[in-house]
Amino acid sequence: MDTPIRHDQETPLKGVRSNIVQSIRAYRVSDLQDAAQGLGHHFLYANLAEAQSKQDVLDLIGAQFTLPSHFGKNFDALYDCMTDPLHKSGPQPGFIVVLEQIPAHAKFDKEAREQLLDIFRDTADYWGDRKIPFRCFYSFR
Repeated sequence: MDTPIRHDQETPLKGVRSNIVQSIRAYRVSDLQDAAQGLGHHFLYANLAEAQSKQDVLDLIGAQFTLPSHFGKNFDALYDCMTDPLHKSGPQPGFIVVLEQIPAHAKFDKEAREQLLDIFRDTADYWGDRKIPFRCFYSFR
């Protein structure tokens, strides 16, 4: 009996914990998207290259993640949209999130960047408590 060829879709994620927020480093967005598709996970991507302020960052994430219209465009609302409504909508397979080119300048300073990443760390913990993989990769510009 022939053994079927197994394509390990987790290869780009080998060694990456299932609930983590980390720098994108050597990962390519296309590989992460392919891994999400292969795993049947949601793939959420936001390119923040045009953002100058916290409001710009939130507006771009809201638009590119297709968050609901009631998204309040603040960090608490972002957390709420990434957790409870999704959980209540039924079983979730997992998430791979990419935040590319987070601004790193005076209008979006280190504190604002850490607050943003903390939202995604809290979201990773939320899904981890429910045994749902949530991996978030980010880069700064």
